[in-house]
Amino acid sequence: MFQGIITTVLMLLFLAGWAWAWSPRRKRDFDEAAQLPLESDEENTR
Repeated sequence: MFQGIITTVLMLLFLAGWAWAWSPRRKRDFDEAAQLPLESDEENTR
């Protein structure tokens, strides 16, 4: 019984994290973060 509750809670946390990551409101933040390695390379080569 206890293991089923833990499994359910962990699955709900996983689904909440997945929904947060794929939320359209987060797209701009993730796009900016994806560009960070490219921007730092440009600054280091100058």
